Amino acid sequence: MDLTPSGRGLELQAAMWDLMRRKVLPAEALVAAFRTQHGAHTYPPMIEDLKQAARAAGLWNTFLPHISGLTTLDYAHIAEISGWSPVLAPEAINGQAPDSGNMELLHLFGSTEQKRQWLDPLLAGEIRSAFAMTEPDVASSDATNIATSIRRDGDSYVINGRKWWISGAADERCQIMIVMGKTDTDEAPYRQQSMILVPMDTPGVTVERHIPMYGYQDQHGHSEITFRNARVPASNLLGAEGDGFAMAQARLGPGRVHHAMRCIGMAERALALMADRAKTRVAFGHRLSDYGRTQDFLAESRIDIDQARLLVLQTAALIDTVGAKQARTEVAAIKIVAPRVAERVISRAIEVFGAQGLSDDTPLAYFHTWARALRVADGPDAVHLRSIARQELRRQHAYVG
Repeated sequence: MDLTPSGRGLELQAAMWDLMRRKVLPAEALVAAFRTQHGAHTYPPMIEDLKQAARAAGLWNTFLPHISGLTTLDYAHIAEISGWSPVLAPEAINGQAPDSGNMELLHLFGSTEQKRQWLDPLLAGEIRSAFAMTEPDVASSDATNIATSIRRDGDSYVINGRKWWISGAADERCQIMIVMGKTDTDEAPYRQQSMILVPMDTPGVTVERHIPMYGYQDQHGHSEITFRNARVPASNLLGAEGDGFAMAQARLGPGRVHHAMRCIGMAERALALMADRAKTRVAFGHRLSDYGRTQDFLAESRIDIDQARLLVLQTAALIDTVGAKQARTEVAAIKIVAPRVAERVISRAIEVFGAQGLSDDTPLAYFHTWARALRVADGPDAVHLRSIARQELRRQHAYVG
C-alpha cells in the first residue's frame, strides 16, 4: 500500500508547519491570557489573524476533498501537524470539530437552501455549529437508544428531549445545531432516527449549563441542552426521515482519521517537550536523559507514535480506495489506538516534568485531558473493541498445515 502524499499534499504540509511556527504556537499564550481576562467562552480576536494567514497559505477548508482536492491520506498529515496545537490550529484552517463533520453532512445531504443558509457561512468561518446526539438518560454509545423526539406537525417538526456534552454550543458564534432524534419508533431500529437543523435561538431550546471536562472549560464548551416543544420548519430536516443513523455513520470515517492524527500530533509535541526537558533537567547529579528509565520513556514513545501513525495512514488510504464502510474495522481500531498512545506518551512526559507537568505552564495537562476524553467521545473503547471482534469472528481465516 502506497502511503506517499501527493505533491500538493507535501506542499501544504510545509505550509502548515510554517503557519504553526510563525502564527499558531506564538498565539497560544495570547489566547490563553485573553480567555482568562474575558471568560472561557469568549472569542479571542487574534484567531482572525490565524484564519487570514491560513487562507493566504492555501490551508483553508483543506479537510473537504471537493474543495481542496486532497485525499484523506493527504489531509491526515495536515491534521497531525494541527494536533501540536489542537484547539487553535484546527480552527485556524477551519477544520475544527464538530464543524468539519457538520459541513460534511451538509455537503452530502443538505438541500440547496440548507447549504446556502448554513453550509456557506460555515465554510467561510463566519459562524460555528454543534452536533447534538449524546443524551444523559440513555447509553448513547448505542445510537438506537436515543430518545429525543422529532415529531411532524403540519409544516413543522416539534422537538422534545435532553442532550449533553454538545461540543461547540457554548461558543458565542454557534448559530446552528444538527440534532439527532427519533421520528418513528415503529420503524426498524436503524430507521427510527433522523437529523434536523435547529437554530440556537429557536424558542424552546435552552442551554442549561456548560459541563467542565476534568475541570476545564474550553471556548467552544460541552453543553447540556433541553428541547421543550422546540418547533422548526419541516424544510429543516436533513436528508429524509429515517436516514439519521446512516448519515451519522457517513460522518464518522474521515472524522476519526482527523481526530486520530491530531492525537498523534499531541503525542509528538509531548515527546519533543519530554526530550528537551530530559536534556536540560539535572537530578542527583545527572541529567534526566542519562537515566535508563527516561531513555525507556523516550524510546517507547517513539515506537508507540510511529506504530499508531502507520495504522491511521493505512486507514486513510483505505478510505480513499475502498470507502469508509469497507474500512470500518480499521476506522474502529484507530479510534482506540490513537488516544491510548497519546495518553501514554503524554503521561510519560508529565512524569519527566514532575509537578510542572500538572500545571498550565505546559500544554501537557490539557493534552492529557483531551486524550483521555477521546477514549469516550464518539463511543468508548469497549464499543469499538466489540465491533472489531465481531468483524474478526466473521473473517474467513486461512489455515496453514
